[in-house]
Parts: sequence; C-alpha cells; structure tokens
Amino acid sequence: MTTDMGSPALRQAQIRRVRPQDAARMRALRLEMLADAPLAFLETIADAAARSHAEYAARVAYTSRGAETAQFVADPGGRFVGHAGGTVAPREAGLTVIYAVYVTPTWRGSGLLGELIDEVAAWSRACGRPELLLEVVVGNDRAYRAYQRLGFEDTGVRVPHPTIPALTELQMRRPA
Repeated sequence: MTTDMGSPALRQAQIRRVRPQDAARMRALRLEMLADAPLAFLETIADAAARSHAEYAARVAYTSRGAETAQFVADPGGRFVGHAGGTVAPREAGLTVIYAVYVTPTWRGSGLLGELIDEVAAWSRACGRPELLLEVVVGNDRAYRAYQRLGFEDTGVRVPHPTIPALTELQMRRPA
C-alpha cells in the first residue's frame, strides 16, 4: 500500500512567528501571494519585486517581535506555504487587524488557514486585544466562506478597496 506523502493532509507545517533570518523565504512567499491573488494585497508584484533584500529583512525583523505588528508563517521545512499578519487598529483599542492572509494553492483545504488565524488570535490575546477584524473583497466568496467557517461574522460595513477604486471590501469580526 502506498501513501501519497505529497498530500497536504499528510504533510505537517509548523506555524510560527517570522524570524529575522526568514527574509528570503518571506520575499519568495510575498511574490507568490501577489502573483496568485493580485487583488487581495495592497501592492503590485512589480513593486514587491523591486524592493531590496535589505527592505524585506528590515520588515521581517520588525514583525518578528513586539506587540504592534506580527507575521506568522506556515513552515513545512522549506518554502513557506502560508502567511497571516496582525497589527494594532489605530483607532480602536482591543482590536487586531488581520492582514496578508495567504495559503499556497496545494495547501488549501488542509486546515492551515485556521491554524494561521489561531496563531494571530493567540498573539492578539497575549497583547491584550480580544477582537479580530479582517477585510475581504466583495465577491471573493471562497475567502468569505472560509472566514465564516472560522467564526468571523460579516459586520455589514463596506469600505472602498484602498488601491482599486472599482472594488469594495467587507469587514468581518470575531473574538480573538
């Protein structure tokens, strides 16, 4: 009997906060994210590719510690396969805004999304912020349903997409 060890269900990925030495792997994942889902993130692949390694390294070092912002990755021991970030909400105490959520296509449906969100939630609670907020492009039904399964509720708030005026985002919240 053979087992498909390539199946995401049979592979393991460690979910952890980024480390300063992760800059090159974070850059590779960021470029993959932007190529795969260009409307979901706030920069173009060209802009991300133009940033220097030093810029990536500085960003990763900054988000590897502290309570203001954090990035978490899914690390199966090679190329990163998932990411979720969290940051303080500038005008609402007790709230963490989740950003840049991504799971590489071959790992979708494996439970990795929930694990990444759980890690952001644990960090948020440890920082004294008991609530999570994220935004989803209206019409991205796959993401919307996935976040609903993780306990997020549509608040009814709609906001303009920050970089593409023709798009609207909806806000979803849940307890951390």
